Amino acid sequence: MKILITGAAGFIGMHTVQKFAFLGYEIIALDNINSYYETDLKYARLAALGIERNAIVYNKLIKGHGDNISFIQLDIQDAGNLNVLFATQNFDIVIHLAAQAGVRYSITNPRDYIDSNIIGFYTILEACRNFEVQHLLFASSSSVYGDTETIPFSENQNTDSPVSFYAATKKSNEVMAHAYASLYELKITGLRFFTVYGPWGRPDMAPVLFAKAGTESQPIKVFNNGEQSRDFTYIDDIVQGIVLVAENKSLLKNYQILNIGKGSPVSLMDFIRLLEKELNLQFDYHFMPPQKGDVVTTYADTTAIEKLGYKASTPLEIGIPKFVTWFLKYYYHNEKN
Repeated sequence: MKILITGAAGFIGMHTVQKFAFLGYEIIALDNINSYYETDLKYARLAALGIERNAIVYNKLIKGHGDNISFIQLDIQDAGNLNVLFATQNFDIVIHLAAQAGVRYSITNPRDYIDSNIIGFYTILEACRNFEVQHLLFASSSSVYGDTETIPFSENQNTDSPVSFYAATKKSNEVMAHAYASLYELKITGLRFFTVYGPWGRPDMAPVLFAKAGTESQPIKVFNNGEQSRDFTYIDDIVQGIVLVAENKSLLKNYQILNIGKGSPVSLMDFIRLLEKELNLQFDYHFMPPQKGDVVTTYADTTAIEKLGYKASTPLEIGIPKFVTWFLKYYYHNEKN
């Protein structure tokens, strides 16, 4: 089967490409390599897939590792070239992970989220409809639940009160996808990811921010005075969930939303202390008030995806050391002692 994976130079995207290629699928990896954060990290992820920076040319398909990974630099808003790609490649499955990420960035730059998460998603929906894709999987987010006290978060509960514009665009994606699934009989599954961490993580997310500040003897910013908890989910468990959804289409409804998380929230301060221990550092905490758009707790009910065989099996005590090993090697060229 042939799979298009968008957002392939991103954190989740890179790991997803690696896994499906390992399983023997033919992969077309797509990314626009934008500058929301350092592009060097994106190019390094692509290099790990065998895609050399100097070979990348916009809208040109190039080969990566082995015979089953190819890459194209393309913007999902570029409908003309995207439609040509769909017409020539005959994708069976599309795993749409490309998006403008970041809760806090959405407060000051909402237009970027309209362009990528609304217009770009519409372009993907249209391509899947017009070129008869068998199954579209797309990344939603736990942020759609808002700041609710109803925990754990179930796919069946109301998500009409997002507290960030990023969350609003992800909720919009779910509503748009529902309409397309109904109108055009497309098989579409939305995946609500919960606080993903691990090697190759985004530099604007807490693990890298904390680790960099601590390593460089800078204070770490701890919002809401550390009184938060997150359903930290290791990247391998997220990818396991994506694979199970892709491979069990017959067990899913025509349109379905699924949580993918650990299912056990951890205090932010406990996460920080484990990170300190693994880095062998004592952080200087700078406690701060709540940040706009943040929620106090995330907590996934994973009952629905567990019916496909999903089990998040990576505890923080294993996931954080793996993250730290990568972090020290990538940012400081040091092997962990």
